[in-house]
Parts: sequence; C-alpha cells; structure tokens
Amino acid sequence: MTDDRILGEVSLPRMLQDMVLESPDIHQFLDGLAGLAADRLSSEGTEMLCGITLLRPRSKGTVASSSEQARLMDEIQYQFDDGPCIRAAREGQVYVVTDFREESRFGEYPKAVAGHGLRSALGVPIPLDGFAAAGLNLYSPQPGAFDDAMITAVSDLAREASQSLRLAVRVAHLSDTGKQLRDAMSSRTTIDVAAGVIMGQNRCSHDTAMTILKAASSGRNVKLAEIAAAVVASIGQQLPETHFDA
Repeated sequence: MTDDRILGEVSLPRMLQDMVLESPDIHQFLDGLAGLAADRLSSEGTEMLCGITLLRPRSKGTVASSSEQARLMDEIQYQFDDGPCIRAAREGQVYVVTDFREESRFGEYPKAVAGHGLRSALGVPIPLDGFAAAGLNLYSPQPGAFDDAMITAVSDLAREASQSLRLAVRVAHLSDTGKQLRDAMSSRTTIDVAAGVIMGQNRCSHDTAMTILKAASSGRNVKLAEIAAAVVASIGQQLPETHFDA
C-alpha cells in the first residue's frame, strides 16, 4: 500500500488547518483528527480503529476516538496505564503489536484487548512543543496489519498533524488561562464585597474582615470564595460581575 493511496489526493495540511479553525475546543479537534485518520488509513474490507491521546501538564489526559469501539479500547489502555499509544506519547517512540495473543509487553492489557476481537495495534508519537505529548493509536482485527509501509504512512500522517495539533494545544492553553484569570478575578471581587459587608456589620477594618472570612473558610473546610459568596447572598445581594474587554 503506497503513501499516496493511504493519504489520498486532498491536501491534508489544509484539511487539518480548517479543522482547527472550525473546532470549538481541543476535544472536538482531536475527535475529528481520529476520524480522519481512521478513514484514510482503513482499506477495503479492513476497518482501522483510531484513538488519540493528548498529555498536558496539570491537565487530565485527553482521549479522542474514531468510534465507540476505539473509545473502549483506549479506556482499557488507561485502566492499565500502559499500551502502545500511551508509551508512544510518553516516550516519543513507535510501538507495534503484531498479535495481541502473543504480546508479552504491557502487562495484562494485551489479553484484555484480544478479548474484544482485536489482534494488532500501532502506536505512533505526534511531535509537539514544550511539555505536551501526544500519540496516535491504530487497532486492527487482523494480526500483522502494520507492515513497514503502513508504519511509514502513519508516521507521516502524525508529522503532518503535529503542526495543527500544536496550534490547537496553544489555543486551548490560552483559553484555559483566560478562564482561570476570569475565575480568579471574579472570586477576588466577591471576596472584596464580602469583606465590605463584614466591615459594615462589625465596624471593623478590612484586615479584620479578611481574618473572619479566612477563619470561617478554615473552620468549615470550604473555599474562601464560597464563604464570600454565601456572605454576599445572605444580605440579598447578587454576586458581582467582572467584565473583560474582548
């Protein structure tokens, strides 16, 4: 099977770029990428299942799948915390499973996957910047489905996808950072209002009001922002809104 046959004639970089622009979040982009990879790498009579794992610091691993069965296989991989895709993402190396029935790596994972009728798999790293890492995983019901030509084609696709995935990860990071900033500012505003309420009720200083809030937070094992929100709500006030320029 040639690379041209596998990848088709449509400009893959353009398709991936459009997917980044049209996807509302990183999850939908990864789902689209998994579906695209499965479609392009399957051959007549042999359907490939595709899963993609994205690992980012301080974030739960993101898993995307081309189908429900592919999602189930990736869940099994995560249950054992081992497998070709996870290792490919973590180590940046290609992992080939010729036959799950004879595979001795990955602990009990191969036996679990073989029980679902799948025989071979391929895990390929997707190169990314910084501390993020990703892997593309393919499953086949046929043993020995991943020959040298297929491994080369999948590796080429992973390299093509890396630039668009890097962009999607950066956009997701900026979005997460913006949300964290908005949440922090909103919490800060609520805490300041609550402190003002306590100052008025107790005729105390701002420092004393903050001490009261922190003591309530510690004593009840509740976040300071939640205590502040309860104080504001107790006098019948709406929580303050923090506005940001677009």
